[in-house]
Amino acid sequence: MGNMDSGTLITLVTILVSGIGMILGAILPALVEGRAVLKALEGMTRQPEAAGDIRNTLVIAMALLETTAIYVLLVIFVLIFANPLLDRFFPAG
Repeated sequence: MGNMDSGTLITLVTILVSGIGMILGAILPALVEGRAVLKALEGMTRQPEAAGDIRNTLVIAMALLETTAIYVLLVIFVLIFANPLLDRFFPAG
């Protein structure tokens, strides 16, 4: 690693951070979604007459929770394929 140029080092660090970010960006929303489903099912079990309202709210909440993982994926795609750090530290001109 001592003889690596700065561009290669920034690219390597970006790839490692992107991998860790994607792992966390996939696991954490999945855990929260699972907890939301668990609570919704508990609510439907306790109050079957409110199951329709709980289901509708759950679907909306799941869509909002899933956007977190999608945003993480988009940021990681930007870091990997259009790395702004390379342009900042190594201007083309």
